[in-house]
Amino acid sequence: MDDILNKEPVKRVEAFINKFDPNLKILLLNTTARTAKEASSSLKCEVGSIIKSLLIKVNKDFLICLIAGDRRCSLNKLKKILKKKDVRMASAEEVKINTGFSIGGVAPIAHQSKLNVLIDKSLNRYNEIYAAAGHPNCVFKISYDQLIKITNGSEKEISE
Repeated sequence: MDDILNKEPVKRVEAFINKFDPNLKILLLNTTARTAKEASSSLKCEVGSIIKSLLIKVNKDFLICLIAGDRRCSLNKLKKILKKKDVRMASAEEVKINTGFSIGGVAPIAHQSKLNVLIDKSLNRYNEIYAAAGHPNCVFKISYDQLIKITNGSEKEISE
């Protein structure tokens, strides 16, 4: 299990969070956190306190939407906010190329490409929230305010 912490995507996330705040730590879970439901079960917390990092394709560009685990990303709200018609979920291959992570371990930070980040305001219900850290068995705990700062994200109402 410890070799998971030495995988490149996890090391990339670790370096990113250490530069931001050395008190943030990657947690290695015995069970996977591939989905928000699995993560909440592993962490014994509410599903809503799990951050889903979703890559969205907007025309030919990509952005990351951070959504509470108990909500769904609203593509219709995104279309209105972005004033774009061609808005869809990215494919697994597009996720890997643009973020450097596989689905189930996509972190909200440390992406391969420079991506704009939209943060759903519903995450501010929680004092502590959990995000994937580059692998399905790795997460890190962060506050909502820290999440905004570390991602340089914009707060929007993008869930349903």
